[in-house]
Amino acid sequence: MNKEMISIESALMILIGVLLFELIILIHEGGHFVTAKLFGIQVNEFALGMGPKLFGFKIGETQYSFRLLPIGGYCAMEGEDGESTSERAFSKKPVWQRMIVIVAGACMNFILGFIMMMIFLAPFHSFAINQIAKFSDDSVSSQHLKVNDTIKSINGYSVYTWMDLNTALALAKDDSLDITVERDGETISYTNVRLPSQKVEINGQERLQINLDFVPYGIPNNPGTLISQTFLYTISTVRTVWAGLIQMFTGQASLNDVAGPIGITSSVSQVTASGMKESFRAGFENLLFMMMIITVNLGVVNLLPFPALDGGRFVLLFIELIRRKPLNPKYEVAINLVGIVLLFGFILLISVKDLIQLFI
Repeated sequence: MNKEMISIESALMILIGVLLFELIILIHEGGHFVTAKLFGIQVNEFALGMGPKLFGFKIGETQYSFRLLPIGGYCAMEGEDGESTSERAFSKKPVWQRMIVIVAGACMNFILGFIMMMIFLAPFHSFAINQIAKFSDDSVSSQHLKVNDTIKSINGYSVYTWMDLNTALALAKDDSLDITVERDGETISYTNVRLPSQKVEINGQERLQINLDFVPYGIPNNPGTLISQTFLYTISTVRTVWAGLIQMFTGQASLNDVAGPIGITSSVSQVTASGMKESFRAGFENLLFMMMIITVNLGVVNLLPFPALDGGRFVLLFIELIRRKPLNPKYEVAINLVGIVLLFGFILLISVKDLIQLFI
């Protein structure tokens, strides 16, 4: 493959990446949009992208806009962030309808993640499961574990899929593990189980990488197993994102472990380029997997109970549901404004960090 062909394919992959990212935003905001329309809420603008408007058109009451920066989008509903006299304003609708509209975006991200995961898994001939088929010749874990053992947990992290197994190893702080297995219908726990490990450098920091010294069983790919494994792996992705967030909020992960738009773009580019060295298909599969993680990540993060995020707004609506009367609009606007300032400040901080890592 010559350099010109590689350049064309790389450019095409970047275009596909941008389109997939915009699809993620479209699906998220589309969840808000469709449920708002379903409940008769007035939608003033549905925008794809941020910043200056490139072009747009109006259908009925809604302005549809395409904006310059492909980094987001929004669904602007009447009375969403303030008072409105319109009977079709967001604030005038029953609280349960508003709660559904708010969480619909994240739900659509999970659905899209499920679809992307299914597309990613569809070409596989079989799926690795969390049951040991055989050990390597120099295995050390075989001192405790046995063939046909089903791994149930590692250091307290429940294992249901091969992805859970790898996540548990990534979360481990050393190569001495507490492993629970199911053997002949009996649950057995072992402490200080050793696995091969090595030091690697990630984001300028030295980390411990733990490797497996056994091979898992595989189950054949058919329509039934494809659907079930897609569901399980999507749940595993949600758990992986959640575990990462817990590490961040508990101080177990540093700022270097968090990526903003620039860092995410860089990571996607590196993973895609790595696959492109093998083939266009491998590059696309890597890109698809990264986009699947991003859409699930967006869904999980949006549901966090933080002001300005969908989860924060859901909490305010839940309080309104319990109190049976709305919060003072001034307080709600102030809470969301503070949240927006803090959120954008955090994104700016992470972006500066990403730039420093990118060029230094």
